[in-house]
Amino acid sequence: MTRLTLSRRGLLAAGALAPAALATPALSQNRQELRMVTSWPKNLPGVGTAAERFAERLTTMSDGRLTVRVFAAGELVPAFETFDAVATGTADIAHTASFYHLSKSRAAAFFTGVPFGLVTDEYNAWIKFGGGQELWDELYGEFGLRAWNVGNSGTQMAGWFANPINSVDDMQGLRFRSAGLGGEVLRQVGVNVVNLPGGEIFAALQAGTIDGTKWVAPWSDLAFGFHRVLSNYHYPGVLDPGAAIELIIGRERFDEMPADLQQMLVVACNSENEMYQIETRANNAASLRVLTEEHGVNIAPLPDDVIIALGNAAGEVVASLGDDDDISRRILESYVAFRNNALPWSGHGEFGYGRARALDYNYPS
Repeated sequence: MTRLTLSRRGLLAAGALAPAALATPALSQNRQELRMVTSWPKNLPGVGTAAERFAERLTTMSDGRLTVRVFAAGELVPAFETFDAVATGTADIAHTASFYHLSKSRAAAFFTGVPFGLVTDEYNAWIKFGGGQELWDELYGEFGLRAWNVGNSGTQMAGWFANPINSVDDMQGLRFRSAGLGGEVLRQVGVNVVNLPGGEIFAALQAGTIDGTKWVAPWSDLAFGFHRVLSNYHYPGVLDPGAAIELIIGRERFDEMPADLQQMLVVACNSENEMYQIETRANNAASLRVLTEEHGVNIAPLPDDVIIALGNAAGEVVASLGDDDDISRRILESYVAFRNNALPWSGHGEFGYGRARALDYNYPS
């Protein structure tokens, strides 16, 4: 597949120019305003509130030299147009997920999450110590952008379904909301995939235009109220083993900042990356109990044959990314090599401990 390479100049030529008044940062006594667009509904628990917290942290850290003004999805640009908004200067920064930008490069998906790929700690290790950030810089550099992680959901749920999934046959023809490479994998096994912004999912479920959805995990899913329409909630989220959130800024915009403000922005990203992960972990545990004990949601694992079918499809989809272009091939090779190297230790470490902890023995309850 040929990747749609759209440079910063190409984006501008395509007519996505912002008004001059929007493109010029507010300057007063060395103070700047950064307009931040997001892909999330305003104050949505999880990603929505994390975006607001990042904005507050950066504003505070800089003592007001950088004031971040947050625009929720649809307030300045639609949820899936944040990448172009920053590339063209309509916005200064974006709080979004890279798998919404696959029309620019399918390799962007590696920086949100890959089906059957790295879990959160492994992903963070690849980004920081396995060459992932350098490859990300190179990929987004083609569009005049830079990006850092500002959160990770951890392993997600497989999604919400009208009826239990007992076999691959039960997935045939389902109209199902999904995003990124996970959507491509589901299409391979016969699912009719629809990609909707988060704020449109509940209405689509109510209207019956989709039969099920995958969003994130109990905390955010409870906030959206999916349990009011569907009651079958499957796990594990093999298509999103650790979905990362990104902060995008124009490369020129970043380069023109004083060095201390550059460092503050990166530190704010790192801080929010950690905060969002642990906040999500804590709230998922509490929200899962609410879903099961108060709303009677049926929590069930996907059958092994379904997981294997999804895994085989994922293998084909992920391998195909290496055919797109040179940078996609190099990102794929780096990611897969890190995954292969991580598997033995993860199996002995976290996953081995998880199996041990689940055994039957006496412990305070």
